[in-house]
Amino acid sequence: MFGLFKNDPLKKKRKEYKKRMLEARDIQRSGDLKLYARKMEEADKLAQEIQNLTQ
Repeated sequence: MFGLFKNDPLKKKRKEYKKRMLEARDIQRSGDLKLYARKMEEADKLAQEIQNLTQ
């Protein structure tokens, strides 16, 4: 009951990862490959953090 309003860092990271991947997809479709590469790099860092949290 007391943990009802606590933030879940794993859930937050997964939501951010999904957001970055969707942004990267849209940027790739627009043709800006440099910005796409940066967004994918950010998404990869988040994926690594998610993996570290789950272990």
